[in-house]
Amino acid sequence: MKKQPKPPKAYRNLEFLNSPEARTLRILAEYNEPKARFEKYGVENSIVFFGSARSTDLSESIDKKMDSYPHKLSKYYNEAVELSKRITEWSFQPNSKKQNYYICSGGGPGMMEAANKGAALGGGKSIGLNISIPLEQYPNPYITKELGFEFHYFFIRKFWFVYLAKALVIFPGGFGTLDELMEVLTLIQTQKLSKKLPIILYGKEYWDDILDFNAMIKWGTISKEDMDLMYFSDNVDDAYNYLVQNLKADFTKDIKV
Repeated sequence: MKKQPKPPKAYRNLEFLNSPEARTLRILAEYNEPKARFEKYGVENSIVFFGSARSTDLSESIDKKMDSYPHKLSKYYNEAVELSKRITEWSFQPNSKKQNYYICSGGGPGMMEAANKGAALGGGKSIGLNISIPLEQYPNPYITKELGFEFHYFFIRKFWFVYLAKALVIFPGGFGTLDELMEVLTLIQTQKLSKKLPIILYGKEYWDDILDFNAMIKWGTISKEDMDLMYFSDNVDDAYNYLVQNLKADFTKDIKV
């Protein structure tokens, strides 16, 4: 009698794994697989850069007018590269090759690319948490290969943004950047996130144009003290000094003498 072929095991059954019934397994996979890789490569601390996927390098800007908005957005791209580079160089322990902090971005183009590019120029590794979306977002070429991830679920991706984060730098961005910023502010305000987490809003002209926090204070929807959750910066030196000052104690604590 001819033997029947064995059916695929459940964990190799792609039809099942892509079905609604296996959604919890896919969610767990997007938690456990990054966790295993971060542990394997000794990644414990990150500095997260958020910002627009639509920004470009200043040298590639189509509009060269100094006061044009595309030119200003490109200027922020170049400043994100420089800040990421300097923070990465600082993150190495004295007289050691150990990298204490890893720049982390959303993995795509624009300001995300700038963050990973700066880390590469600074001689360090960096993380890219890319997301699969209908308007295909391809990982930028500066992400360290073993620290590049592809997510389906936004909420698990957000978890990994925040879980390892020791600081956030928010460059000008759109809906996605606002979503990420507001979620973190909500977690801190409601004390669901208790760790110290410096947040820099980089580019005061942009953020003053987009968000009127003073109006929220006036209407009583946030308190004046909530403004202490954020620090506004307009140049690389200032942002760098603020980050170093706030991270120095944590950095020193991790140095093995």
